[in-house]
Amino acid sequence: MSLPAATRHRWHLDEGGEVGYLDIGSALLIVPGGIDAARAELIDAVSGEDWSAARQGFGDSNLADE
Repeated sequence: MSLPAATRHRWHLDEGGEVGYLDIGSALLIVPGGIDAARAELIDAVSGEDWSAARQGFGDSNLADE
């Protein structure tokens, strides 16, 4: 896979390097540093309130049991 030159420069990947990616259907999330970096970016993006809502099933008690 090729990245645009501006992205390679910004991420310091001019000589190559690892990127992580996540295929989310109609889009692809690409993060420098590999899959562990991608995972960390996603976890950091979810707030405490979001985690709480997820644990409670987003208002659906049936989802809370899943």
